[in-house]
Amino acid sequence: MEKLLEQIKKGTVWAFPGGVHPPQQKSLSNSAPIARLPLPEKLVLPLKQHIGASGKLIVEKNQHVLKGQALTKPSANWSVPIHAPTSGTIIDITPMPSAHPSALPELSIIIEPDGNDTWCELSPVTNPETASHDELVDVIHNAGISGMGGAGFPTYVKADIKQPIEFLIVNAVECEPYITADDTLMREHAAEIVKGIELMQQLLNPTLCIIGIEDNKPEAITAMTEAAKHNEHILIQTVPTVYPSGGEKQLIKLLTNREVPNGGIPADIGILVHNTGTLFAIQQAVYEGKPLIERVVTVTGNTIHNPGNVWALLGTEIKHLLDCQGFSPVPQQRVVMGGPMMGFTLPTVRIGVVKTTNCILAPDHKELAEPGPEKACIRCSACADACPASLLPQQLQWFAKSKEYDKLQEHNLFDCIECGACAYVCPSEIPLVQYYRVAKVEIKEQIAEKIKSDRAKERFDARKARLEQEQAERKNRHKRKPAPKSTEEQQKVADALARVKDKTSDGDNKSAVAAAIARAKAKKQGGELEPDNSEVAKERAARKEQARLYKEQKAQNNGDDEAVDDKKSAVAAAIARAKAKKAAQANEQAASDDTASESPVAADDKKAAVAAAIARAKAKKAAQANEQTATDDTASESPVAANDKKAAVAAAIARAKAKKAAQANEQAVSESPVAADDKKAAVAAAIARAKAKKAAHANEQAPNDDAISESPVAADDKKAAVAAAIARAKAKKAAQADELAKQSENTEPQSNDESSEGSQQTAQEKKKAAVAAAIARAKAKKQQKEGNDQS
Repeated sequence: MEKLLEQIKKGTVWAFPGGVHPPQQKSLSNSAPIARLPLPEKLVLPLKQHIGASGKLIVEKNQHVLKGQALTKPSANWSVPIHAPTSGTIIDITPMPSAHPSALPELSIIIEPDGNDTWCELSPVTNPETASHDELVDVIHNAGISGMGGAGFPTYVKADIKQPIEFLIVNAVECEPYITADDTLMREHAAEIVKGIELMQQLLNPTLCIIGIEDNKPEAITAMTEAAKHNEHILIQTVPTVYPSGGEKQLIKLLTNREVPNGGIPADIGILVHNTGTLFAIQQAVYEGKPLIERVVTVTGNTIHNPGNVWALLGTEIKHLLDCQGFSPVPQQRVVMGGPMMGFTLPTVRIGVVKTTNCILAPDHKELAEPGPEKACIRCSACADACPASLLPQQLQWFAKSKEYDKLQEHNLFDCIECGACAYVCPSEIPLVQYYRVAKVEIKEQIAEKIKSDRAKERFDARKARLEQEQAERKNRHKRKPAPKSTEEQQKVADALARVKDKTSDGDNKSAVAAAIARAKAKKQGGELEPDNSEVAKERAARKEQARLYKEQKAQNNGDDEAVDDKKSAVAAAIARAKAKKAAQANEQAASDDTASESPVAADDKKAAVAAAIARAKAKKAAQANEQTATDDTASESPVAANDKKAAVAAAIARAKAKKAAQANEQAVSESPVAADDKKAAVAAAIARAKAKKAAHANEQAPNDDAISESPVAADDKKAAVAAAIARAKAKKAAQADELAKQSENTEPQSNDESSEGSQQTAQEKKKAAVAAAIARAKAKKQQKEGNDQS
């Protein structure tokens, strides 16, 4: 490092590869001082005049603004504001052609000057030497200063850089032909530029500041040397006149013999580069509080009668500058923004001056001839020899024409500084720089599209994951997540599980209940337990096995059923006959009770008849239930265990049920309300008697049929005798029922409390009773005849 410093201080200059020597043509504009122009009719200020995002609008249409008033405010990274160059009214905010070869519209603020040129209130820094680092950076940022000699990099970013800086280089080379803006600025404002350099030294604290000036600017070298003589950390270094020595990387190589790595920036090697115009703007912002609203622009060319440098307000139309300097256009006149090497032809002169505009060139046809038609490359390698970045222009042009963007990047296309040296020396007049510019734009668009698609894919994946998570949450919403258990709770759960296992191991039926209770308690204490169903499964398996064995045993014993059939059927028949006889007696008793209840001693014929009907219905239902129970009990007995003891038990159960049903009938009779008259009572009694007779007949027939079915095939005599006995019994029963019916017809009383409607019993009612009795006698005779036929 010390050796390098010694070499630099001795004035050593290192050479960079390539370079050309075009005609300078600087004497046309550097002989006169910087001029002031009258206010234009309007100012067109694009919101974006630098690298980075444009600021956010803080003004509106028809608003009056003052000179130096902020029109936008920073809104993102690398964003700087713009300010009103003069006082006036905002007449429109609309897209206007931009200062670019494409002239694509950019949102712009159009101001109509009021002619007063009234300043807003300015806030200069009183003691910059004692101001803090952040305060100075904020002043530079709010002043809207960006690089004024190249691509327009925001200056506040360079001022607030965190890497250590060894060399601060001031680019005062201005190597491109025709341009003399920096030259005249250094001649007239060297002291202000040095103050701007000292402010950057305060912010960056570099080891040495080197001002590089081409040897074709002797007046500027003298002025800067005189202004910087009091500062020993500032070195004025003269460099040879060769194009493009003003390129950032080329100037670093010239002054320090260091090379910026491929794809890197000067800060990576401890170097920072600033333009003289940028340093002058920093001095104006800090010491005077003025934002960046104007700059020096060279207006030159053979069609300009008064070429020179002027102070141009930002937003001033190019036409206004040309007219003020005596512009005499020629047919098919070209107007170039920038120099003849790196500038571009403007599509219209209604474009405004921006922060990076340093020259307006209006040449005639002899001065800057129109390029001829492109010819085939002759592979002379002149372009490669002239390239200051050591690239292969011929290869890059082939790849650009075939749109092989990957190969362009492999051959370091973005290291090209678009100096135009290759196109200048090409004998085939191939516009190499135009190919590179188009390819760069397309690659950048491709990269931007890829970034956009990647972000869209990330958003899609994130949305898909979110939807899947929400779906899973909806599915598991009913499942309660177990609460985190403490050590005590975990121990309680373990004890409960142990107790459940101990209780279920003895095979007792209570173990399943105890296990369920233990699981419920454990779950209530804060966690869900897996149910232990092992014992329940064992019991279920045992029951299934028992049922299977029973079925097998029953299948094996089907052959032995005939041996015990006679005994079992005899017992069942006896039980059924006993039940039937008891039911018949109950029915006869009910009929007698009905007849007795109809006597005048009874409380009420109406009440007794209703009660008798209800009692008979319940008796019938109970008898049917008893018969069904007896039949089911007899049929459900196992073939192996059908003995006398079971038959006796079944008979006892049947008797108990019959007794219970009789008690229920008596209770119902005692609780029945009075709801009918004598006529209805007589009809109900007849119906009840008929139903009782039918039930008795069914009860007698059932045991008779059972007895007949139980006898062997050969016992024909026995069957006939049984059938005759049954028929005689039925005939006798029917005769008794007939007599009871006649008695009820002859003895139907009339109550003293009988209503007028009950006392008017007609002959029709007596006729109905006689018909019912005749039907009963006919049925009895028919049954007696059937019995005689069977015997």
